[in-house]
Amino acid sequence: MSALPGTTGRRRIYLMRHGHVDYFGPEIQAAKGDTKVVPLTPLGQEQAKAAGLALSHVALDRAVCSGVPRTRQTAEYVLAAQEAKAPTLEEEPDLIEIHGGSFGQISSRAELAAKMAYYFDMAGEEGATMLDGGEVFADALRRTVGAVERLLAEPGWHTMLIAAHEGVNRLLLGWAATGCSREQALGAVRAFEQDPACINVIDFDMVPAADGSIGTEIERALIKSVNVTPYNYVKHGMNMTSLEAIFSKDPR
Repeated sequence: MSALPGTTGRRRIYLMRHGHVDYFGPEIQAAKGDTKVVPLTPLGQEQAKAAGLALSHVALDRAVCSGVPRTRQTAEYVLAAQEAKAPTLEEEPDLIEIHGGSFGQISSRAELAAKMAYYFDMAGEEGATMLDGGEVFADALRRTVGAVERLLAEPGWHTMLIAAHEGVNRLLLGWAATGCSREQALGAVRAFEQDPACINVIDFDMVPAADGSIGTEIERALIKSVNVTPYNYVKHGMNMTSLEAIFSKDPR
């Protein structure tokens, strides 16, 4: 099994959120609200390029995105900045954002931001969904964690980039922070802010499968960094939450 230099079974995931997007943009309107089509804004492109510069010296073995334009573009900017030969970008559909339900009648960006403000706080409640009629947080946790567990089980790599989404990243960080416990992860989701194009670093110690079968399993997760924004490392002036900022007319 490939492992980080100096270790016997450790793998690292650079887990990113995509750069800034405009959920009121013309692409969304043309697609009748389908957020899967939304691309990065010019600001989002700048943020992704800054992340690429920060990671340019990190030799990536593999790179994965959720497959929608905003995560694909973010990953492509990072890979374009690689000093070494960049890996081919792969897609993992199970890392798509938590499927949202109905916003109801929304008349402004501010109203939408207010409606979304505390949804992650409710993730740990029994049967909680992402908006009315949206995906159950517990179901989203199962599919996203399942995707990462599958990737960790695959041989031949020790350093991977994953470009995903705020909700997905919160779920994965909650899972890692609670000892890879799916039962406790949802209660931790509310604490993890994820600014546009942020970088999280999570290490996983992998050991031979306890049942003696071929393959490995996770012994522990180590969160090395959370919500690092290379375009503004100390977050000066970034006083809004990520949700407030993404629905603001001036997210800077």
